[in-house]
Amino acid sequence: MQFARFLVSRVISYVLVVWISITIVFFVPRFIPGNPVETMLGRLMSQGTTMEPELVEQMRKTMTQMFGLEGTLWEQYTSFLQRVLVTRDFGPSLSYYPTPVNLLIAKALPWSLGLLLTALAVSWCLGNFIGLLAGYYNRKFTSKMIETTAMIVYPIPYYILALLLVILFAYIWPVFPFVFQVSGQPGSWPWMKSVAYNSFLPLMSIVVVSLGWWTISMKAMAIDTKEEDFIHYARYRGVNDNKVMFGYVARTAILPQITVLGLSIGGVFGGSLITEILFGYPGVGTLVYRAILGSDYNLIMGTISLSIVAVATATLVLDLIYPFIDPRIRYQ
Repeated sequence: MQFARFLVSRVISYVLVVWISITIVFFVPRFIPGNPVETMLGRLMSQGTTMEPELVEQMRKTMTQMFGLEGTLWEQYTSFLQRVLVTRDFGPSLSYYPTPVNLLIAKALPWSLGLLLTALAVSWCLGNFIGLLAGYYNRKFTSKMIETTAMIVYPIPYYILALLLVILFAYIWPVFPFVFQVSGQPGSWPWMKSVAYNSFLPLMSIVVVSLGWWTISMKAMAIDTKEEDFIHYARYRGVNDNKVMFGYVARTAILPQITVLGLSIGGVFGGSLITEILFGYPGVGTLVYRAILGSDYNLIMGTISLSIVAVATATLVLDLIYPFIDPRIRYQ
């Protein structure tokens, strides 16, 4: 019964978050100056295309329907909700016309997921390991240095660090490319090496900042945990120091970090989108950027709506499984 109440409350919160966020996504582009239909017609005219006024008007009407701009604002909104929640069809993209938005997202999403999941895995595992060592041996000089470095790195915005890495390793010491350019046959070994090489700077700009936070928080948890009675009891029994650190302190201190992992997904995802834009990485962030520049309503709403649902779902899943990971927590 407790689990049922917990599940219902979390699902209701999830639905409200998704609905409010998607509603904002719908209205914000409509306050951006510019009309996507007129933009596309203007592009056709600028290319020297000549059309009769009747044909132009017919094309304007067709595009208005195609981009979900027909009818009142309320009619557009209900149509948009149906497309997002029921059919999941966002129509064609203006910037890449006539390519469907779903196809563009399907091509870009694996790149974004690869960058995001790799950055989360590396920063979370490495940050918690370093933080555990720094917290367990917190009286040593090395621990103080680690904490100081982490506190300097953590407040740096993702895009600032990305720019610094570009200046250092793409201009001053041209070790890595500034623009993402992959070569080789997709799936081949040369292609995978090219992807890893070109993804290094975008990945590091996310990992280094996230690493600072995980190190600081894990160190604090380790310091508190090692003063618990059961840790002192284990030491009195003569338990090996490494077993105390990894078997007792780490297992207890890591649990809150799992909760924070779910809460941090949104922030890291937002940082990865900005990083993608700076490096020309072929992910969802670059799609969003080009969609905003071109007033591409369908692509804006498709990419951002998908991002919202993905982040909210990941957070919900972690929230639901956490009590299974930590038996001390009960569904309330």
